[in-house]
Amino acid sequence: MTQVEEAVAVCFAVRIDDQSLGSFNSCDGLGVEFTLEQREEGGNNGMVWQLPTRIRYSTVKLSRPVTRDSAKVIAWIAGMAAGVERKTAIIEARTLEGAVIAGWALSGVVPVRWSGPQLSADSPKVATETLELAHHGFLGTAR
Repeated sequence: MTQVEEAVAVCFAVRIDDQSLGSFNSCDGLGVEFTLEQREEGGNNGMVWQLPTRIRYSTVKLSRPVTRDSAKVIAWIAGMAAGVERKTAIIEARTLEGAVIAGWALSGVVPVRWSGPQLSADSPKVATETLELAHHGFLGTAR
């Protein structure tokens, strides 16, 4: 009997082309939405055609506590000062032991937003960062 591994208690390893950005503990927004246009068929009152017109990919938000890998994100973003170049991203869901559970390859990736930690002596919270990525679609699963 084979053991089924589930993506519970995972981290998300992220690479942009061949450059590792490290691991994140939260990944939100992996998804796609198909916009449909409705057309009524003349003479057939019981039929409405659902025609796909556009595909929209949601932005992907990755979050984690600030670590030494945070400098990799800043270096990647700073490298775009002379011009934005779309890249390929690989996001892998991994167990805490490092085994890959699932993966997604995204084409045409650009950073949308990076937000760093809010540091305050009044609030002893863990310093976190969030990276938001836009993309042009999935290249398939990355395994």
